[in-house]
Amino acid sequence: MTRVLLVDDQALVRSGFSLILSVEDDLEVVGEAGDGATAIELTRELRPDIVLMDVQMPVMDGIEATRRIVTEDLAKVLVLTTFDHDEYVFDGLAAGASGFLLKNSDAEHLVEAVRTVAAGHALLAPQITRRVIEQMVAGERPSSGTVGAPRQTTKPAPAGLALLTPREREVLELVGTGLSNAEIASTLFLGEATVKTHVSNVLSKLHLRDRVQAVVLTHRLGLV
Repeated sequence: MTRVLLVDDQALVRSGFSLILSVEDDLEVVGEAGDGATAIELTRELRPDIVLMDVQMPVMDGIEATRRIVTEDLAKVLVLTTFDHDEYVFDGLAAGASGFLLKNSDAEHLVEAVRTVAAGHALLAPQITRRVIEQMVAGERPSSGTVGAPRQTTKPAPAGLALLTPREREVLELVGTGLSNAEIASTLFLGEATVKTHVSNVLSKLHLRDRVQAVVLTHRLGLV
């Protein structure tokens, strides 16, 4: 059972999300919050697996709430917003969000997104994935849909890269292409549990928080 906390300043939106998720046998809505500060308190209290986080809210916005929740390792955060703006995506991922989904996604995609993030996979709305990754790789911070001045264009490869086995390096490159564990297993003719172990080892050796950071790293280093 995946436990979910809903965070949005609009009660009707929270009710809609709750109705969609509650009918699923493997998902349970354990609480709701109307602002980022309350979200942090409830996450500490209820310890959900996933927090569905809005961006623009009173008291504390969703980006700062995400940053604090991730820093305390309280839960994984899936950012939901109506704003298809690069800066929200960039800031959300930089804060540690495991995924980003637009609110106009249909019910099926919402449920799939929660399950995907709960399983440890990164998730971005398809229409924004490429440009966000490209901007993060280039060391540029978008602002209102416009790319700003480069902050840093070259970065050294992490020392842990040399510690990867050939198979782990291969798995890392496939993670960078956006494949799931099941798809990687099929590609390499391995068991999914074996792939999961390899991914875990890769993240540990490279000191990466999640697959989002792994994807960014592979693109930055030109591995894919």
